[in-house]
Amino acid sequence: MPKTTDDLFAFLDQLGITHSTVEHPPLFTVEESQGLRGDIPGGHSKNLFVKDKKSRLFLVTAREDAKLDLKTIHTAIGGSGRVSFGSGELLEEVWGVKPGSVTPFGAINDTDGRVTVVLEKALLALEPVNFHPLRNTATTSIAPADLIRFLEATGHPPVVTDLPLAADA
Repeated sequence: MPKTTDDLFAFLDQLGITHSTVEHPPLFTVEESQGLRGDIPGGHSKNLFVKDKKSRLFLVTAREDAKLDLKTIHTAIGGSGRVSFGSGELLEEVWGVKPGSVTPFGAINDTDGRVTVVLEKALLALEPVNFHPLRNTATTSIAPADLIRFLEATGHPPVVTDLPLAADA
């Protein structure tokens, strides 16, 4: 069984990571999030669950307004060939969340370390950073350094890099 939001918060507490959460209606897209999240300060993200030609899995987390170049992103994340989106079924199996709730906090469910987490450097320059706490009816804020501590504690030391932007960005 995937971990619950309460399990996530208990783990963050165990690590001594300060976090705050705001409840809101379900949000499925960045556009919905921008309109309904209220005045939650800090960096907001888009999270892409992708796989490469060798079926290696990646979670790419970037600023919500970053127009990523998906044709070349594999070069920045260490992928083999172009990436494609992982299916909803695979996302639930490996990351323990449903589509629309994709979050780096899903690392708590990937006990086999199948997913490589990639964080955009520019997102980590914002504070706090905000993500769904395993469900899309809330937003949890933490410090960027604490996000990295959380990921390392789950066995997912992140790749922190600049990500290629689309030519029209």
